[in-house]
Amino acid sequence: MPVYICPHCKNPIYDDDALLCLYCGESLRRPVGFFGKLRYPRPAVIIAFLALIILLSFMALVIF
Repeated sequence: MPVYICPHCKNPIYDDDALLCLYCGESLRRPVGFFGKLRYPRPAVIIAFLALIILLSFMALVIF
């Protein structure tokens, strides 16, 4: 089970979906939404994946 450390009070948070610290109530500064749930380390991975999908779909359009 991954542990997240609150950036304000430095207490461990064991809830993966928590957006607020259970101890101090401050934001954990986690991304919210579809891309936040993917938990990629960097946005470059998402951009590369989307570019690959667009390239493959263009190639399929040209071939067929």
